[in-house]
Amino acid sequence: MKELFIKRFSYYKSLGDRAFEQLSEEQLFWQFNNESNSIAVIVKHVAGNMISRWTNFLTEDGEKEYRNRDEEFVNAFKTKEEVINFWEKGWSCLLNALDQITDENLYATIYIRGEGHTVLDAVFRQLAHYPYHIGQIVYIAKMIKNDDWKTLSIPRNKSQEFNMEMKNKWNDTEFKGNSSPVCFENNPEVRDDYKQ
Repeated sequence: MKELFIKRFSYYKSLGDRAFEQLSEEQLFWQFNNESNSIAVIVKHVAGNMISRWTNFLTEDGEKEYRNRDEEFVNAFKTKEEVINFWEKGWSCLLNALDQITDENLYATIYIRGEGHTVLDAVFRQLAHYPYHIGQIVYIAKMIKNDDWKTLSIPRNKSQEFNMEMKNKWNDTEFKGNSSPVCFENNPEVRDDYKQ
């Protein structure tokens, strides 16, 4: 199970990584208005959450006493390197924690702000939270780059070509799992009404 968790989270990390590659230092700090967050601030929040939630997650509450969530929404970074380093620190904490998940502790109770969760539920909770913010990062990056944006998914007006490519890929190989990181299982037992 942990391999699947690592695969899913790693996919979303890659979206952030590929967005950062397209952005200058200045662009990471751009804000649409005073009420919106820059990409740097979103990174500060996401990585701050990861460090709090996943440090000693089996034995300590996921909302650490040292965490100041409100401060995560105030930029303290000066350079792109600082932003990326903190991003990597958060992901390292998360991925190391996911590697500790076993069949024996998957349903163990852990706590976030005193609320009990199974390990499985805590993973699902963050699998909804982090992609939400990574979507924000990608959306802001697309606005900034405009015509210079290099898509991270299927290019516009290329869906049919992509579908044919995937169909050919899976027809030519033995079934090995999901067809993409975000699609349902490419399994012949999936009912026909779900294949449309």
